[in-house]
Amino acid sequence: MKHSSKGGLVYSTDGGQMCPECRQVIAECICKTVARKLPVGDGVVRVSRETKGRGGKSVTIVKGLALDPLALASLGKQLRTACGSGGTVKDGVIEVQGDHCERIIEALKKYGHSAKRAGG
Repeated sequence: MKHSSKGGLVYSTDGGQMCPECRQVIAECICKTVARKLPVGDGVVRVSRETKGRGGKSVTIVKGLALDPLALASLGKQLRTACGSGGTVKDGVIEVQGDHCERIIEALKKYGHSAKRAGG
């Protein structure tokens, strides 16, 4: 049997499964909230246009937003509404269908973000 460096209780009949990191009951685990801190960004939001892998159709990409996933999804919805098109939020990047770089930069500045055009 191997002993891990963290060791300790994995399951308790009193509370159920235990977190090996903080040694609390899974329902009261604080590790997940610590891991959900804001993504690291340099404070500048980069807006670019991309066509790679989309059959020649252009998509406006917004990167560098230091927001939590819920706020990022909300901002993505506001940007799509401002442009009048569809899109999605994947891996901390907002994608808006079509070439809307200027509109998105204006909208981001209106919402208080420092945005600049990236790429060609």
